[in-house]
Amino acid sequence: MDAVLSFLTERNWDQPLIAVLTTTVQALALMVVLLVALAFLLLFDRKVWAAVQMRKGPNVVGAFGLLQSFADFFKFVLKEITVPAGADKTVFLLAPFIAFVLAFISWAVIPVAQGWVVADINVGILYLFAISSLGIYGIIMGGWASNSKYSFLGALRSAAQMISYEVSLGFIIIAVILLVGSLNLTDIVNSQDRGQGILNWHFIPLFPLFVMFFISALAETNRPPFDLPEAESELVAGYQVEYSSTPYLLFMIGEYLNIVLMGAMTTILFLGGWHSPIDIAPLNQLGLFWFGAKVVFIFFLFAMVKAIVPRYRYDQLMRIGWKLFLPTSVIYIMVVAGLMLVFPDMAAWFQSWRAG
Repeated sequence: MDAVLSFLTERNWDQPLIAVLTTTVQALALMVVLLVALAFLLLFDRKVWAAVQMRKGPNVVGAFGLLQSFADFFKFVLKEITVPAGADKTVFLLAPFIAFVLAFISWAVIPVAQGWVVADINVGILYLFAISSLGIYGIIMGGWASNSKYSFLGALRSAAQMISYEVSLGFIIIAVILLVGSLNLTDIVNSQDRGQGILNWHFIPLFPLFVMFFISALAETNRPPFDLPEAESELVAGYQVEYSSTPYLLFMIGEYLNIVLMGAMTTILFLGGWHSPIDIAPLNQLGLFWFGAKVVFIFFLFAMVKAIVPRYRYDQLMRIGWKLFLPTSVIYIMVVAGLMLVFPDMAAWFQSWRAG
């Protein structure tokens, strides 16, 4: 024992241990905040949909229905888990867990305010690309392991849809990276703070890409009007039709976490992140509030699209992704890169001009 203690003392494990504990506490705190926020965002989504359809929505459980999401949570947790007789039980139960975990670890590199990020790495964009590419495995595994043709068809649809729109999302993000010159998400946010508020956010010079990013985010997360993998009239809830109870809940939490993640990425890339829309000193100190408000605004747009726009056909969905968004985003990248190549000092001059 004395030899072990001497070895640990000589190697000086204190600092690494503190770093690990700090990161663990930050990750757990972020997880709790996300889960609580997600409960109220789910209620908000249902309320918006109800208001558009001129009905009340959830209003019984708790004041104004505020506890409805928590009641649904306990209902899913307490119900019996059923596994189809012909399903691969191990893969069947592993699939929603993978989708749930990958949705959470994507948030590790998301800065919600200045210095408020679990892992502020220089390749944050590449990290998100890697995690989003792995996310499809949970859906494919769930659809295949269910031993149902409807589940498998829904999984195949989801895979084709997510891969198609990941290409457009990638090219759109490349255009932002060209303007900023960094893969770090914090640098991308800070590049939009020049003392001019909303006038310096990327959605102004990159407005067509901002619109395409928003629509691609809808398709990437299987949100209406692009919810073809879960089309109730065709595939009876798609890849998760055989799921119930807690596994189904894990799939839904993962899906909504990805929706909120897309709102956060839209905020970071185009809407100035945690920076105030008005350049006033007291407002500039409310970074966390502004970030949350912008994410909620994007989520509200997602909810309004869900309530208003009718579902697309699958051929229309693929046509938009491959024949419209892909060439448009590539052309926009070429224009941005060409301007920066021909006029290397253009960006610095433009920023100094707007700053007066």
